[in-house]
Amino acid sequence: MFYPFFALVAQSPTRQATFRRLVCLHLLILGGACWSLGREPVGRPAIWLGHLALVAGIVEGALLIGWRLTQLPRSQALEFLLVSPLRPARLLLAEALVGLAQLGLITLAGLPVLMLLVADGRLDPLDSLPLLLMPFTWGALTGLGLTVWAYEPRGVRRWGERIVLGLVIVYLIVGVLAAENLRHWLTLLPTGVSLTILHAFAALHTHNPFGTLSYWLDNQAAIAAERVLGLQAAASIVLILLMARAAGRLQAHFRERHYQPVRDVSKEYRPRIGNRPLTWWAIKRVTEYSGRINLWLAGGFGALYAAYIVAGAHWPSWLGQRVFVLCDEVGGIAALTTGLVVLAAVPAAFQYGLWDSNAQDRCRRLELLLLTRLEARDYWEAASAAAWRRGRGYLGVAVLLWTAAVIAGRIPLAQVTVALASAVLLWSLYFTLGFRAFSRGVQASGLGLLLTIGLPLAAHVLTRLGGSILGALMPPGLVYSAHAPAASLSWLAGPLLLAELTLALSRGSLSACDSRLRRWYEQHHGRKVMS
Repeated sequence: MFYPFFALVAQSPTRQATFRRLVCLHLLILGGACWSLGREPVGRPAIWLGHLALVAGIVEGALLIGWRLTQLPRSQALEFLLVSPLRPARLLLAEALVGLAQLGLITLAGLPVLMLLVADGRLDPLDSLPLLLMPFTWGALTGLGLTVWAYEPRGVRRWGERIVLGLVIVYLIVGVLAAENLRHWLTLLPTGVSLTILHAFAALHTHNPFGTLSYWLDNQAAIAAERVLGLQAAASIVLILLMARAAGRLQAHFRERHYQPVRDVSKEYRPRIGNRPLTWWAIKRVTEYSGRINLWLAGGFGALYAAYIVAGAHWPSWLGQRVFVLCDEVGGIAALTTGLVVLAAVPAAFQYGLWDSNAQDRCRRLELLLLTRLEARDYWEAASAAAWRRGRGYLGVAVLLWTAAVIAGRIPLAQVTVALASAVLLWSLYFTLGFRAFSRGVQASGLGLLLTIGLPLAAHVLTRLGGSILGALMPPGLVYSAHAPAASLSWLAGPLLLAELTLALSRGSLSACDSRLRRWYEQHHGRKVMS
């Protein structure tokens, strides 16, 4: 039963290209980490290597499993499979197994790099087991978790967001404001209740995947094996439950999406379409899954960090400050705002508003759009409006941090102005490259990963090699180096070149957009996905 699904992914050019890009990116990430670890003293725990591998596995699982399964019900062609002898649950199971197999192969691709670290004495031979198993497991959990979230009815998602918002508030109060003073805060409660809460938050801090992997790398395998195996067993149970829920919701989600019963929408807010219908549609499309949870977390922490910066020495002693001190040690405002700017540019690079999940859906959409009087500027405005709608919140948090830094006297206003200008340049370049890929019909996944993960890593490596001037060769490094106390005139070469490149690419993309879209449509209309 599963053979046709594996044969399809083996013959599909698009999915194979995505797989190869992820393998190369995975090897580059681990290779860079291996090189950086080689510069540290032998015997030092490679905790940050474990965290990097875990983050890479989560991102890869979201792309290979989550993206594929969430896009599956968007195509009405799925209806033919849903009425065939192949039941919906088996269909989703087969697609999920294909994604899990790809994720497993990408994870195993990093095994030679880990063996090099073992041979060099940087890792224990048994350390490779959790460094391979845990990223795979939590990548699979992330992908299936996103799938279940997308498949749930709108009412369930709405209540789920409210619950998660409550958890974010609890985290900000307990994990950030209370932090090391949590024990003193809990003295106001009865002894039994305070001990229960304290033990619960301590277990949450030490038994999460990052804490568990750090515990393994910081101790002997015999000591940490029980904790790792316990977490893996719990994760496996959750994985099975998520698989079962997604399989049970596939057909219902498909019907809700394409055959939703007529309902009263007179009391719901519906923005006016106006004179730009394509822009209205692109914004409506990206706000279906707006990602507010991540923005709440980033905005809440950013607001508290900004308050800590402004308060300075007047920060109350009964409030925690260890988290903020750690942020200052790893880069402070410069690193945090650079990360927020890159997050704001993610929708600009991936072009969520205009991209379709596959070539067939894109052909159907272009078949209508190319018959209208829409020009290249209409596509440009629609894509930019959708990208700005998704990313503006993160840039707002960065502006809040910059404002707090100016008020506190940490960074001069001139440097903040340069950093903000660099952020605008970065966003503009990422959007221009994403729009250029859209007009050429190039899938945005590979380019988006390069811009949002590859370039920040390259900027980090270049900064460590040659300082902020060398790191400024990359757009994220340009934003980071703008916070440097003294920048020479040679630093201005980076922004000028970046601005010229952005203008040249934008003009070329606008002038050739319509012809490229029509050429892509002529080449792909009526063609099979596989040759």
